[in-house]
Amino acid sequence: MTTMTEASVREFKMPDVGEGLTEAEILKWYVQPGDTVTDGQVVCEVETAKAAVELPIPYDGVVRELRFPEGTTVDVGTAIIAVDVSGGAPAEAPAEQAEAAPAAPAESAKVEEEPKPPARQPVLVGYGVATTSTKRRPRKGPEVKVPAAAQAAQAVQTELNGHGAPAESRPLAKPPVRKLAKDLGVDLTTVTPSGPDGVITREDVHAAAAPQAAEPAVAAPSPVTAPAAAAPVVSHDGARETRVPVKGVRKATAQAMIGSAFTAPHVTEFVTVDVTRTMKLVEELKQDKEFQGLRVNPLLLIAKALLVAIKRNPDINASWDEANQEIVLKHYVNLGIAAATPRGLIVPNIKDAHAKTLPQLAESLGELVGTAREGRTSPAAMQGGTVTITNVGVFGVDTGTPILNPGESAILAVGAIKLQPWVHKGKVKPRQVTTLALSFDHRLVDGELGSKVLADVAAILEQPKRLISWA
Repeated sequence: MTTMTEASVREFKMPDVGEGLTEAEILKWYVQPGDTVTDGQVVCEVETAKAAVELPIPYDGVVRELRFPEGTTVDVGTAIIAVDVSGGAPAEAPAEQAEAAPAAPAESAKVEEEPKPPARQPVLVGYGVATTSTKRRPRKGPEVKVPAAAQAAQAVQTELNGHGAPAESRPLAKPPVRKLAKDLGVDLTTVTPSGPDGVITREDVHAAAAPQAAEPAVAAPSPVTAPAAAAPVVSHDGARETRVPVKGVRKATAQAMIGSAFTAPHVTEFVTVDVTRTMKLVEELKQDKEFQGLRVNPLLLIAKALLVAIKRNPDINASWDEANQEIVLKHYVNLGIAAATPRGLIVPNIKDAHAKTLPQLAESLGELVGTAREGRTSPAAMQGGTVTITNVGVFGVDTGTPILNPGESAILAVGAIKLQPWVHKGKVKPRQVTTLALSFDHRLVDGELGSKVLADVAAILEQPKRLISWA
């Protein structure tokens, strides 16, 4: 029996999956000790202060140990999984080790290579993989022997799969579909794919979930398990108090808001506006063929109105560089949309929103909101914002005084749209009315500029035809 030596064990460390992140929480392991992994295969999902991210491993081998259970917060640079790579030379193996390896007998059979994923995932920051591409040739050598315990585990897992597929083969599905399957309790290995190239779709997951709803299946225990999952440390003081540790998105949000509130001098202005014509336009656009299948709602037109107002008043789209004592004027708009998710408040942004047509903006809004709700917003999507919209009206709130996102100059809060008595053409009539609140950094934006921007947004929403003449 072949024994694993320390020299054959590679440790995969927690990478920095964003800019300047120091830690991440392990949400889910996709592999167990004894499983075979291949270069580029996703082995776990982690949550950072910005997003949930899947981590691919950069080499081939057999999982020897999972260093941390699910639910553990791990510092960047800490080894989280150990892999025995004795079955194939690692990409960064020292030259002297390759030279010291004994020559394989001529009659030895070729070792079959594991099938590679259809598309290799990009390597995340911090992996340390060589930038130059390498090609591996089939090597002759003694057949790699997997420990008996691992062989038994793989055999049982294959039987549990029910279709003879290797336990390590991972069904093809996009991250939002994986999240849907997780929420519905559907095992993707049991789903029959209908998408191109064998990709599992949302419809496939719903179809698989339907029988389960009618007749719940008893889950078979896994023969190989990870260390016991660490539940969130929640302390109770009788029935009077509950203490929940602050981490992840909520921790990052709290730190960012404190920094913003006590760094940038905030000023907030308000305007109440009749948006009856805007609401009518929304209904018309929903029937327009150009917007079929797109997300059309008042937020779409409010976002477009803000972009037009920024175009007419470009100085509001700026940031304050404290280190260099400079005002940085942005000639692009990355429009942030505040989204409330189960993980906390996040603010992904639409890159170069100023250059998008109304249908393109609708498509981007739909993708942004859908990804945020499924918890799959990437760290890159939450970086580089210039101006933000927060829609507190969806909660029935009339208005608020929003706090700026760090590094941004302005944020627009949209209140609830309600039917109210309003003087229209000299008569009191029921009209659709809302209140807008614009907070801005008074170091960058004075009262005149802030008022012009807010007034322009209000004027467009009152008379949406101005979108044509002002855009």
